[in-house]
Amino acid sequence: MAQRYGGKYSPDPARRPAEGKDAPPPVVSPFDGKTPRRAGARVNFLFFAALFMLAPAFGGGPDATLPGLGAAALILGAAWMTREGVRAHQEYDARRVARRPAIPRKIFASVLCGLGVGLAASISQPGLAPLGFALAGAVLHLVAFGPDPLKDKGAEGIDDYQTDRVARAVDEAEKLLEGMRDAILRAGDRSLEARVERFAATARAMFRGVEADPRDLTAARKYLSVYLTGARDATVKFADLWRSNRDAGARAEYEALLDDLETNFARRTLALLSDDRTDLDVEISVLRERLQREG
Repeated sequence: MAQRYGGKYSPDPARRPAEGKDAPPPVVSPFDGKTPRRAGARVNFLFFAALFMLAPAFGGGPDATLPGLGAAALILGAAWMTREGVRAHQEYDARRVARRPAIPRKIFASVLCGLGVGLAASISQPGLAPLGFALAGAVLHLVAFGPDPLKDKGAEGIDDYQTDRVARAVDEAEKLLEGMRDAILRAGDRSLEARVERFAATARAMFRGVEADPRDLTAARKYLSVYLTGARDATVKFADLWRSNRDAGARAEYEALLDDLETNFARRTLALLSDDRTDLDVEISVLRERLQREG
């Protein structure tokens, strides 16, 4: 007779909580909302291409030294600005409400790339030929990596002051999460790094909800500041302690703290979404009553 297979790590339907009876919040995967870094190989190739400018600088005679070194520096600067611009563009795309970058890094990188190519061409090309190479280099860079976002996204109908407050709060919260990740790296434990990353994914789910509705900032402010600051400080102290004596009890307490934080962040995010649904229902009911009176 067929029997259900079960083991230590197999799901047990009998242990599942009844629906609606303090069911745990859904677990957020650390990979939710993440996409691979765009144009990473092309940016790395741009760094590598800058090294080719050193060949004429050191092997093309005294007249080629300064132009070659200048071209290498300009293209390295273009590669660095391109990388930062690609990261900023990807973060812009990941957020529901986002401001355009204050500095158009990729556009500036196109200018630097064109100047570097033109300066390198001046070593062997006479007349106006380097100008043509500079223009071609700038255009090709812009085509390869695209321009920066030039307008705000999702800000229509939202108070600019509220949006700026949310942006500042989320930026500070992201810095606290980055501090947690940097601190846990000192522990040298991959499982702990993955655990912190999972909590960061849960916290970012709240960030996206607050960005979508800036009115939720008041209810979520202590989560974005007080709780994350405490989590960052606890991670720093635990990482130092774990690196020195591998205290298993301290690790268990730290993981329990992350569990509590993750649960509370997830529940607060669900509560914010529930409040948003309530506000939507009120708006719909009021509008329907007006339509019925006018109909």
